[in-house]
Amino acid sequence: MTDFKETALSSETPTDIKDMSFEKAMAELELLVRRLEEGRLTLEDAIGAYERGTALRTHCEAKLRVAKLKVEQVLGSQNTTSG
Repeated sequence: MTDFKETALSSETPTDIKDMSFEKAMAELELLVRRLEEGRLTLEDAIGAYERGTALRTHCEAKLRVAKLKVEQVLGSQNTTSG
């Protein structure tokens, strides 16, 4: 069986993000987007929020790729046993 790893995460991704579940990362990303859309952040805080949001988005995309590969593997193994 293939071992799926999140290789898309760079070494620049903060450790706290690397350890987050998809759901927690997505919730934080949604909160950051709302804060940015409100436009009340200082420029420095907005830049920091954007950078963290980018790292969270990358993390979520990697989690989704891993999940997709797992689903494809399950479907592939079902097709080989039923056909």
